[in-house]
Amino acid sequence: MRGLVNKLVCRSLTVAGKWQNQQLRRLNIHEYQGAELMGKYGVNVPKGVAVSSLDQVKNAIQQAFPNESELVVKSQILAGGRGLGTFKSGLQGGVHIVNHDHAQDIAGKMLGQVLVTKQTGPQGKVVSKVYLCEKLSLVNEMYFSIILDRKSAGPLIIACKKGGTSIEDLADKFPDMIIKVPIDVFAGITDEDAAKVVDGLAPKAAGRKDSIEQVKKLYELFRKTDCTMLEINPLAETSTNQLVAADAKLNFDDNAAFRQKEIFALRDPTQEDPREVSAAKVDLNYIGLDGEIGCMVNGAGLAMATMDIIKLHGGTPANFLDVGGNASEHQVVEAFKILTSDDKVKAILVNIFGGIMKCDVIASGIVNAAKEVSLKVPVVVRLEGTNVEQGKRILKESGMKLITADDLDDAAEKAVKALAD
Repeated sequence: MRGLVNKLVCRSLTVAGKWQNQQLRRLNIHEYQGAELMGKYGVNVPKGVAVSSLDQVKNAIQQAFPNESELVVKSQILAGGRGLGTFKSGLQGGVHIVNHDHAQDIAGKMLGQVLVTKQTGPQGKVVSKVYLCEKLSLVNEMYFSIILDRKSAGPLIIACKKGGTSIEDLADKFPDMIIKVPIDVFAGITDEDAAKVVDGLAPKAAGRKDSIEQVKKLYELFRKTDCTMLEINPLAETSTNQLVAADAKLNFDDNAAFRQKEIFALRDPTQEDPREVSAAKVDLNYIGLDGEIGCMVNGAGLAMATMDIIKLHGGTPANFLDVGGNASEHQVVEAFKILTSDDKVKAILVNIFGGIMKCDVIASGIVNAAKEVSLKVPVVVRLEGTNVEQGKRILKESGMKLITADDLDDAAEKAVKALAD
């Protein structure tokens, strides 16, 4: 459902013949948090309550929905495809429309259980909260999103008068239905811009003027909160002629954390890869993958090249790990701890081209990491650049059993060979 947007705002890494998608810069929040935030900006959202226990479920039903005959019970995880997902307990679907009397029972079957969707991987994610929502009478479903577009160098609104299903399929079958409206980042959204979007959506019941105001409010939310993506699928019309954000996904720029403290306090680290959480705490850029060779590199470009050449020699990288240009010895030690915490890692390749980053700092970090972590896998090291001779001397005098390499090609070949030894 969100693949079309992901293609526009995500980086894709190809590893062992599989596509690995990772968004470049983003905080991801839960649906209920997004709905609350949209409500603050005047966007129409369904009435809902997030709960984390059966007692809370019971109280929410009695206090918030005493007169509702039906409720929507939505599992809350940071992954798409919940409706078609499967709980490891056997329950089918992470979103259910149920009678008022059955809401507590179905919520109880979701809370604390692991939901597997097409985006979680086979390990799934634990449902710690469920979102109880009023069931709206929808007469039309559309698609709406705002992303950052490189071509227009600013926000881009993407909309379609059909929604609620795969936007990729709609784009393939009905490309003329997809409308794109670039917004001047300096001037902001105009009435004309919003009108173009509404005319493309062609709402059947909601008033044009009110719809234009809703589009403008969504853009204001996007701009004022430093969003990198805002996606609503479906943006729906109700039988009461309202335009409502029936489901939403919001991502926020990590670089704006210093001025969006309230939003970034919503981060749910229990839904993230614990290795990525640990890396973020020490300012390392880490993305877990599925291979066997752990990589520690300085610079994103060199890291990508290292992963590619490992693949070229028949290996599979276990991660993307960029220690940056001014990593400290402590960060190097923490990087090794993260790499060795992955049971799938059978060898480690360190590839450092010293410019700002000094080879002797990396070497000292490797030696100290070996003492703290008790390395049990072969480590291949390629150092080049600033203070390279000091770095090589530190490694040599450490007494560690390291595999040294002269260049990147040699390093990758030796790392792959180390797997078989």
